Amino acid sequence: MLKQVLKIGLGISVVASTLMAAPEKTKLKIGFIALTDCAPLVIAKEKGFFKAEGLDVHVSKEGGGWPGIQQKVISGEYDFSHALAGMPIAATLGINGNAHLQALLSLDLNGNAITYGNNIIKEMEKYGLDKTARPVDASTLKKYIDAKHKAEGSDYSPLNFGMVHPVSTHNYELRYWMAASGIKPDEDCTIKPFPPPTMPSNLIAGNIEGYCVGEPWNSRIVLKGAGSALVTNYDIWNNNPEKVLQARADFVKKNPETTKAVMRAVVKAQMWLDASWENREEAIKYLAKKNYVKAPVKVLRKSMSGTFLYNKGVDSANPMFNVFANDYAAYPFYSHGMWFITQMYRWGQLDHAVNMKEVIEKVYRPDLFAEVAKEVGYTLPESPWKKDGVDEYNKFLDGKVWDPNKAVDYIYDFKVHNSLVSKEELAKANKWSVETKQPAYVCPYGPAGCADPKYVTK
Repeated sequence: MLKQVLKIGLGISVVASTLMAAPEKTKLKIGFIALTDCAPLVIAKEKGFFKAEGLDVHVSKEGGGWPGIQQKVISGEYDFSHALAGMPIAATLGINGNAHLQALLSLDLNGNAITYGNNIIKEMEKYGLDKTARPVDASTLKKYIDAKHKAEGSDYSPLNFGMVHPVSTHNYELRYWMAASGIKPDEDCTIKPFPPPTMPSNLIAGNIEGYCVGEPWNSRIVLKGAGSALVTNYDIWNNNPEKVLQARADFVKKNPETTKAVMRAVVKAQMWLDASWENREEAIKYLAKKNYVKAPVKVLRKSMSGTFLYNKGVDSANPMFNVFANDYAAYPFYSHGMWFITQMYRWGQLDHAVNMKEVIEKVYRPDLFAEVAKEVGYTLPESPWKKDGVDEYNKFLDGKVWDPNKAVDYIYDFKVHNSLVSKEELAKANKWSVETKQPAYVCPYGPAGCADPKYVTK
């Protein structure tokens, strides 16, 4: 009798916990931009990971670029979205919309390139550019700009370049790459935002000399023979954060089980994407569809299958161009998020001092991610704080080290910056310290996105 009572009681308990864990909202709309790094959302839909969590998800392609995504997340039209890693931070700070948004997980590492048209490349080649070298720095562009300044004098016409959004990784990467060679981005050139799919047409039309964008919009130009990809963001900062899954903070608070269900589905999709190159090939076929990226399979394959097309006719090995799960790619490190705040200060986007630690702990959610990770078997690093630029697979082009404990010094340590806030004022608002721990380079999910087979532990 006692056993029977215990059995019944346990059964009721399981049912009750299942009911408690049910998603509060099951019919959802998630926005994305037509880029290969929307793959985790596409795979979560196509492979049934959302459905397995009891969710009915419409994955919606946004035609209005990143501003359209942001507006619809803030208005509530999208429950969640594919987002640039800096977007939820900027919105929370009031410089890109004005709403408390949160980054629930990182969707990927790397994934961008800087592609220049043939005309500017010919000019750079006069000053020694070797577009087959890896990595290519911007020193030959600097020499061309200096010569242009000298020839044009006070009538100097700045060069025009494109990126996808003012608080995008692309903007900061393009500026970082240029400034590392002494170029002053806001004086020597103009950098304008364009929706990613429009980059190739704007370059061909002569509106811009080059751009920084995600795939497949670099390969498009290279395959047309209209330009070359000079450098990837992996070359600028090995294994850098790129996109996040974002939502309104009040939505997350009101719908915690829905949020965790979406996160579980997406993380499962990320692990699936890195499990094998055969899975990547299957993913490419989904991404090619009209309702997703709508690009030829042969174009998508140039970056998603372990290679990258810098120059026409030469497929270069680049297994880490897209990393979705390996090397803690899904984990939203506080230190990654804070790096974006330093760039907002470096380039004059923030005009007042804020406590950077306080802000990032409001926006990035490694605490919530840790709950989900345990449920799906995703490995967690020891700490949400780490240094960057110190490991074999985590280096910056210029050799600098990003240490969050030296965040204020870091901003002013660059020769080229346009900060609107004094170092003293910012230091006064940031009297904190954190314990950083360096995670090992690991590939526990499979060979895709992994530097070397020796790191695969699956």
